[in-house]
Amino acid sequence: MANYTQNLEKILQGAQGKRASDVKRLYNAISALVMEDLEPRWQKERSVKKTACYLSAEFLIGRMIYSNLFNLGLLRETRDVMAKNGLDPNMFEQIEDSALGNGGLGRLAACFLDSAASRNLPLDGYGIRYRYGLFKQYFDKGFQNEIPDDWTDFGDPWSVRREDERVKVSFKDGSVWAVPYDMPVIGYGGKMINTLRLWQAEPLDERKLDFALFNEQKYGEAFRARDEAQAISCVLYPNDDGDEGKRLRIKQEYFFTSASLQSIIRDFKKREPDFNFKKFAESYAVQLNDTHPAVAVPELLRLLIEENLTFAEAFGVTRETLAYTNHTIMAEALEKWDTALFCSVLPEIYPYIVMAQNELRYALYKKGITGDARKPYNIIDDGKIHMARLAVFGTHSVNGVAELHTEILKKDALKQWYKLYPKRFSNKTNGITQRRWLGLCNPELSEFITRRIGDRWLTDLGELKKLSSFANDSASLNALNGIKRTKKEQLFWHVKFHEYDMELNIDSVFDVQVKRLHEYKRQLLNALSILDIYFSLKDKSLKDFTPMTCLFGAKAAPGYHRAKGIIKFINEIANLINGDKDVKDKLNVLFVQNYNVSYAEKLIPAADISEQISTAGTEASGTGNMKLMLNGAVTLGTYDGANIEIVREAGEENNFIFGARVEEIKKVSVKYSPKDIYDKNPRIKRVLDTLIDGTFPDESGFMFKELHTSILQGASWHEPDQYFLLLDFEDYVAAKLKANKAYQNRENWARMCLLNIAGAGFFSSDRTIGEYAGEIWGL
Repeated sequence: MANYTQNLEKILQGAQGKRASDVKRLYNAISALVMEDLEPRWQKERSVKKTACYLSAEFLIGRMIYSNLFNLGLLRETRDVMAKNGLDPNMFEQIEDSALGNGGLGRLAACFLDSAASRNLPLDGYGIRYRYGLFKQYFDKGFQNEIPDDWTDFGDPWSVRREDERVKVSFKDGSVWAVPYDMPVIGYGGKMINTLRLWQAEPLDERKLDFALFNEQKYGEAFRARDEAQAISCVLYPNDDGDEGKRLRIKQEYFFTSASLQSIIRDFKKREPDFNFKKFAESYAVQLNDTHPAVAVPELLRLLIEENLTFAEAFGVTRETLAYTNHTIMAEALEKWDTALFCSVLPEIYPYIVMAQNELRYALYKKGITGDARKPYNIIDDGKIHMARLAVFGTHSVNGVAELHTEILKKDALKQWYKLYPKRFSNKTNGITQRRWLGLCNPELSEFITRRIGDRWLTDLGELKKLSSFANDSASLNALNGIKRTKKEQLFWHVKFHEYDMELNIDSVFDVQVKRLHEYKRQLLNALSILDIYFSLKDKSLKDFTPMTCLFGAKAAPGYHRAKGIIKFINEIANLINGDKDVKDKLNVLFVQNYNVSYAEKLIPAADISEQISTAGTEASGTGNMKLMLNGAVTLGTYDGANIEIVREAGEENNFIFGARVEEIKKVSVKYSPKDIYDKNPRIKRVLDTLIDGTFPDESGFMFKELHTSILQGASWHEPDQYFLLLDFEDYVAAKLKANKAYQNRENWARMCLLNIAGAGFFSSDRTIGEYAGEIWGL
């Protein structure tokens, strides 16, 4: 950027950077300086034949100022100028994350946008501009509490409101404006700038107030139109355990999907003056990120038929345009909507779903599938609309996100569809952007790598393979250990500031499990293993043990009470262990509060052990495992998701794999009795019974007992120990202790870490997005 330093100096003059007002002013001023320079390049029309559009309910972007400056090559210069002016270059860590996502789904979407722009691929994102992010988490007596996450508290200088490009979205109870806010997606080096378009819901009446009703003192009614519109884009994933919550979820999904498709069609008309919609798929590819935007199938049908295409023509164009990524085999994520409930929100869309169902019946008839044999295919079945089935039938491509996950889709979850359309299915193993998850968050390791192999890894992560030649270089291994210690020291101070003076033991093994809180991810298994180790240290049966710090980071959905119980349990374990003078020098536990992208950027580079312990066959892929691997952590995990490919790339001898595999679980599950294991294994009985024997306080009166019951007796909706914690328990603890002992040989441990980094090249989202572009989108 021309004159950047000079202009930056002017902005910084007189600033102190200690008050929040100074931080806010500098943040907005520096961002505006960069945006002003970007605007001409960003708005310049791309000379491309085809554009890909990524529809996602989540975009977990994180803090934007550092990543944007990094990709533009301005971060170091900015830091130097700030330091020269007596300002802390880290002051912008006070800025809230753009936390418009819940976990891997949203973070993957953000990585894809970064990779596409860095690879000069025309890919634009479309989602919702939530007023509040997921939520801010804090603990009170060990319980998770939630408060709104006002991510625009310091302003939103990276967004541009496009008032003139708003579109109308209609529901049964009225219509709203969808107003786009565009964010630049800056590729590394700044050559390509794509767009993330986020939609904000606003009332049609711009006054936002019915003055007549207000004067009649009917204040709630006076603001109803405003409030109902704003609710649509208010909060990511509102609690939907009741019908009103479900209606709001349906509204959200249709809102951003319809607005995005209308916007794309408007752009198509500008590019194609003759409005030949039969060529629409030659200009646009639309990727559906999971089932949330699956309503795109009937909506695009509707819009194309309104453009005077016949149903047959419209369905052909719809299928050719749309592609679907499946991210899970979990039943709750394969959305199914009650038909009556759906029609109470979108009665005008339901007929197009019926059209798709009729087209499906005809397609099945031609394949000789009739009568009851149609049932596993039916889009509308037993009063439910099956959104995953709609997505599979209405698109030309279905992909899984890891090799094992895709095989499970083919052989189990979507096996009937794979039999019907085998060429439609493919695998696209997830990836992460090395710019944020190494270049930005771990400059020390980045410099270590660049000094040895050059900096091409920033745009070609496969270059990391060259690091394997340093596996026996003692100087490099010692340097790698030194970098890990530096990152632990940085985390020490971050935690001390944010976690009420908690002091981490930087000489200990950092054992890290950071991911969305869900039973299948088995944070409870981790907690039980920590208790087992604690009891073994107390009775002195465990003697050869390297001091270990167990770190957790996760948020539980507000309505997911069992997950909240697991958080409470882990926090009580932490209180017990951290307060025990007999073990506090050997074992510590911390569940960090409000884990988000920015916290991950501190925590992941400091990790020694990456806990990836989901039940085999349940995790679609995972991306946290890739981030930890890239930053030199070894994987302690099951043969699940992308762990399989991690082990293949880095070597099983450099990781710690345990537990039953998918085939074993299938065999065992027929007669699986966790109660028998519990009765016969005193170690398991001891740790599990702490949930009910008074070891820990449970002010809720039910959470811990319900967890205990879920393992031994199950519930009305699932079998006992549905995720096989007790089956894997002993093997897991043995693997954890094996990793703990291996850490004692510091040079060999560093070698394992180095070989994991060297094997991480496959897991770049640059590679993944290239596969989407070439094999699905036809870019």
